Amino acid sequence: MTFTLMGIPGLESQHLWLSLPFFSMFLAILISNGAILFMVAREPTLHTPMYLLLALLMVADLISTLALLPKLLCLFWFNDQDIAVNACFTQMFFIHGASVVRSALLVAMAFDRFVAVCEPLRYSTVLSHSVVGRLGLMALAKGMILILPMPLLLQRLTFCHMVIPHTYCDHMAVVKLACDDTRPNRIYGLFVILLVVGLDLVLIGFSYGLILQAVIRLNSRDAICKALNTCSAHLFVILITYVPALFSSLTHRLGHNIPPHVHILLANLYLLLPSMFNPIIYGMKTKDIQVKVAKCLCRRHS
Repeated sequence: MTFTLMGIPGLESQHLWLSLPFFSMFLAILISNGAILFMVAREPTLHTPMYLLLALLMVADLISTLALLPKLLCLFWFNDQDIAVNACFTQMFFIHGASVVRSALLVAMAFDRFVAVCEPLRYSTVLSHSVVGRLGLMALAKGMILILPMPLLLQRLTFCHMVIPHTYCDHMAVVKLACDDTRPNRIYGLFVILLVVGLDLVLIGFSYGLILQAVIRLNSRDAICKALNTCSAHLFVILITYVPALFSSLTHRLGHNIPPHVHILLANLYLLLPSMFNPIIYGMKTKDIQVKVAKCLCRRHS
């Protein structure tokens, strides 16, 4: 049994042209995330909790991108619309699982910034390499435990339609094809969104509330600027991760008057924008990465 991916409904004739920005994003994500991972792995001075968590975030971004874009580009270039049911469920697991892991890592990074600003003398003690490893494993376990029931619940359903009006196997897009009662699937999907986005945003907000409280107590203007600069990159990443995700989720459930192609484009962008901009933001806002990039470029020219 196979599903058929429609691509972007209403824009089928434009698929070839649309492939150009998607292919450009694919290359940008592979090169920029790969470069950050290479630098963190190669430079011992970057083996700190902040950069190790950043490297894990880059891995989650690459997994999400590799699960989405190769099939999407085959669809746009070669009209390869068919996808086996098991392959569809596997793609769903990796795309949604990577998103949950990304969110959990952003919570861990907020905790890292809290310790760096509020408890700088205990930073290396509280966030040892073993603690960072545990945080990474917890993020991975959260992604697997929360997303694995989605394809398992879908396997019990009978499908009346086999055409998915999407570029990838999105959970809700596949649920809508079923003939059976899909309330358990819908309720569980909403539960995951509320748990991941809701709880993670609360924890991140709580961390930054404590950081802001600590910053306000500082008397030195330079110390305040340094503390805020320490958190600025992470705050930008949070914005580009959660704002498109929340907007896409709300339009998927409430925006009945929004054209289908807008839904699909938003669903793709909320997965790809964080993966594309995360390394750029950290590259621009983090002096250590700028210094290492400059050194690598100088070595090549010499």
